[in-house]
Amino acid sequence: MNEESPASLIQRNKQGWRMDKESQSLPEVYRSIKVPTSGSSFKKFLAFVGPGYLVAVGYMDPGNWATSIAGGSQFGYTLLSVILISNLMAILLQALAGKLGIVTGRDLAQACRDHYSKPVAMALWVICELAIAACDLAEVIGSAIALQLLFGIPLIYGVLITAVDVLLVLFLQNKGFKFIEVLVIVLIVTIGGCFAIELVLAKPNMGEIARGFIPNSQIITNPGMLYIAIGILGATVMPHNLYLHSSIVQTRAFENTELGKRQAIKFATWDSTIALFFALFINAAILILSAATFHQAGMTDVAELNDAYKFLTPLLGTAAGSILFGVALLASGQNSTLTGTLAGQIVMEGFLRIRLAPWLRRLITRLIAIIPAVIVTALYGESGTVDLLILSQVILSLQLSFAVVPLVQFTSDKQKMGVFANKPWMKWLAWFVTVIIIVLNGFLLYGIFFG
Repeated sequence: MNEESPASLIQRNKQGWRMDKESQSLPEVYRSIKVPTSGSSFKKFLAFVGPGYLVAVGYMDPGNWATSIAGGSQFGYTLLSVILISNLMAILLQALAGKLGIVTGRDLAQACRDHYSKPVAMALWVICELAIAACDLAEVIGSAIALQLLFGIPLIYGVLITAVDVLLVLFLQNKGFKFIEVLVIVLIVTIGGCFAIELVLAKPNMGEIARGFIPNSQIITNPGMLYIAIGILGATVMPHNLYLHSSIVQTRAFENTELGKRQAIKFATWDSTIALFFALFINAAILILSAATFHQAGMTDVAELNDAYKFLTPLLGTAAGSILFGVALLASGQNSTLTGTLAGQIVMEGFLRIRLAPWLRRLITRLIAIIPAVIVTALYGESGTVDLLILSQVILSLQLSFAVVPLVQFTSDKQKMGVFANKPWMKWLAWFVTVIIIVLNGFLLYGIFFG
């Protein structure tokens, strides 16, 4: 790494950072993708397409499916408005994460390490590692359930098979970052295609769907509906995605000028916004499918992935319904595997300045998820894995506030962000969303622990 002059360090201190930027985020792919300096805006935008889709993966991982299925089976289309609102919150926060990385050249983990005292930074690192392990646990269980549903592989063997994806991730990282982005987009399209066909087979009521996107007072007055709504809202924004996005936007070699950064922020925001609308479609599709089949048939207690798979065939009148559900679940689990690896690497390097080989980092994270999954599956079977899925979402909810607060704090700081600091209206909106997330997660955790 090239050392900077004392004058450069003084300038950085004036910008509100305690120390020089010690290393690049994801150095093996840092600024590795060229951005054209001439041509149309659309051509430049295409150079930024990709990171948003890696981020969107976290909003459609297996851990979120059960909540949407339960919401649709119990309350029909009513909670579609909650999915929409939570998605809008996600769009705002991911835009801020992208801006932080582009403007400061730091990912969120590096920024936290620089800004906070060492004990605080270490505490944030531990909490974030727990969240990544929890998310990985949801991916392991989701993939194992999909393998069981599609191929009859026992859950415990399916959990062990997921360890093999370490080799897949290592292979892809050697191919280049753009290759990973393309594969993720292909898997997202696969998930979306599966649910599009499912919706055609289910023939949902379009009028009720439209009304479902309009907020209903019943969401507040009905305790059962409120609880599931809080679950959807509270667990939608994945904390590790904020660390991930602030890093991978730096894979683009944009001009390091005010104009270049403004263009990069604009195109990166468009990329993540469009990608998150794909996530909105998929999450809404899961709830709509559940409403059009289970709720319509009076089956209001369907909340588990296994039950959803089993009941879709008789309700849709074709085995294709269950198969497509299983394929989408498997694609979702494998997609999350790729982004989880990158997020883990970013967090460890950013907070600790420790670099591990990608395969070793993935293996460690996978073992942390696989060991409890194997033990619980062996002792308690399918019911135990469902409880583990719930536990993973609780841990994610606990960590979320510790990622959102620093993000809003840094991007609102004029000394750190300069002319790119959040405008007053954006600052207040971001803090308002942060407070909502903190309060809702508090209610969610209180409900889980105290009924």
